[in-house]
Amino acid sequence: MADAPASLVELLARHIPTDDKEREDLARMRHFATSLAAPFSRAQEQAHFTGSAVVVDPTGERVAMLHHAKLKRWLQPGGHAEGADGGSMEATALREAREETGCRVHLHLTAPRPLDVDVHTIPARKDEPEHCHLDVRYLVVAEDPDALTHDPAESFGIQWLGWDEALARADEAPLRRMLDKARAALADGV
Repeated sequence: MADAPASLVELLARHIPTDDKEREDLARMRHFATSLAAPFSRAQEQAHFTGSAVVVDPTGERVAMLHHAKLKRWLQPGGHAEGADGGSMEATALREAREETGCRVHLHLTAPRPLDVDVHTIPARKDEPEHCHLDVRYLVVAEDPDALTHDPAESFGIQWLGWDEALARADEAPLRRMLDKARAALADGV
């Protein structure tokens, strides 16, 4: 059994899931954190950890959603861990949010960390087999929302949306759950 980074094990140990899917996903993630030889590496063909972010404007009234180029779905910014992230899922989520929005970002000061967790299957492509992303999700604030831009290699576009419109574009329950959690955290002043 591989030695998982203590910070990852601790992060997953303290997360409180809110529904059966998230509870099952969290159990799978805890297993993979201690069984994968390199849990952050894309070389792990079965599964690897990723980080993503619900990016909101400073007022908390809008959320950034991008139209993912490979998956052709409206999603939150996120992606693969890199060595420079030092095994920190927060660092991965922040880096991905910066890269995919063009905005300066910081973690929401009082929202749960992580906000949400999700395991989802990535379909096989010519250069990689089907595998799972073990996604650790955070609530992030864009400091300069007017800087919003997208990388054409990553997405077809990115937009600031009101919460109702973002939820309408969310095409699966775990994405809606994450958006609902973010909205509630902002409304509660969490």
